[in-house]
Amino acid sequence: MVDGGTVVWVGQEGAADALEPDHTVDLRDAWLAPAFVDAHVHATSTGLALTGLDLTGVPTLALALQAVERQARRARGGAVLGTGWDETTWPEGRPPTAAELDRASYGGVVYLARTDVHSAVASSALLAACPEAAALPGFLPDGLVRQQAHHAVRRTALAAVTPGQRQDAQQAALDRAALLGIACVHECGGPDISGEDDFTALLALPHPVERIGYWGELDGVERALALGAVGAGGDLFADGALGSHTACLQAPYDDADTAGHAYLDAEQVARHITTCTRAGVQAGFHAIGDAALQAVVDGLGAAAQVCGADALRSLRHRVEHAELVTASQVTVLATYGAVASVQPAFDARWGGPEGMYAQRLGPERAAGMNPYAALTAAGVALALGSDSPVTPLDPWGTLRAAVRHRTPASGLSARAAFAAHTRRGWRAARGDAEGVLG
Repeated sequence: MVDGGTVVWVGQEGAADALEPDHTVDLRDAWLAPAFVDAHVHATSTGLALTGLDLTGVPTLALALQAVERQARRARGGAVLGTGWDETTWPEGRPPTAAELDRASYGGVVYLARTDVHSAVASSALLAACPEAAALPGFLPDGLVRQQAHHAVRRTALAAVTPGQRQDAQQAALDRAALLGIACVHECGGPDISGEDDFTALLALPHPVERIGYWGELDGVERALALGAVGAGGDLFADGALGSHTACLQAPYDDADTAGHAYLDAEQVARHITTCTRAGVQAGFHAIGDAALQAVVDGLGAAAQVCGADALRSLRHRVEHAELVTASQVTVLATYGAVASVQPAFDARWGGPEGMYAQRLGPERAAGMNPYAALTAAGVALALGSDSPVTPLDPWGTLRAAVRHRTPASGLSARAAFAAHTRRGWRAARGDAEGVLG
């Protein structure tokens, strides 16, 4: 029975008739279940991919450049923003260059984020509009930007999006979520992602899909609350991403002479968690590599010494991604009641013996990625999401990927996966009453 938009009772048909409902709808044996929660999205970038240039699945660099040219013609001198390219699947084996983007766009402003959104290529016009990027870590003169250089270039690129374009993109993303049965999304914003105006505009946009906001700024608890966020976390970056060679590892990559990049150390993590805990606010961090995760668990331990383990557990501080996580780190996450916000479609797209994980890490380390069964067995609560536009909004595909993990025994049961993509999405945001029928 539904009262005022809320399911207030579930039971047998005969008992329902005795309640004398005002109106009865025959669902004809359909399965009725709680709606999905996507625990990690970027709505504006998702909408821009839906309404603009999405290079996901484009099979060659040459075809990607042709797509840029078509979009530049449609933009009529406006900026071209795209996402989704993956050089590991291209026969050319490399990203575009600034010179190639210049030719394809007739000298226009072009920003193309890699599929993991932790590096991008920029045209000469965009780089000229962001001169400070050349002095920042991660800048390469051929137009490829990573780390802080990427953050600066992304801010400049998104500044070219008008308020009207932004609203259209956000509307498109939320409409797609609703179409797919997603009733709530966790928006992961921050100063290095999309900016304050973007974040507040999304939270204020009239739409039936609920938005729970996280603001990822170090020591930014007061700012997060002022912006309407429920937590000071989400994409507060402890490292980058494997595909861009910026996830921070304890041992070097197999295919590059680097172990990635640390954006936070354990002391910074501890300070942030302590400040959040004292304020009664949920903290969180983006951490993919095992070295970044070690900084997070060391920070949790140090904060527990100050605030007490019970205080940490009560707030359910979050870790986004937790992909290359060790057994000892899993134990610490469970000890302090941390929630792991994970994206099973990452394993579906990049796992397996021939996938990007194996290219970057070698087969042995790659096989240990995304150990959902081990996390669950240890008592770490999971909340499932997409990180859209990194992977698309696709709740049924997410469930399928969680159950059919590419590493045997690392996946979830169908029941556990469904709970992690519905009720536990609410619980990850400390909403214990939602996500259950009856």
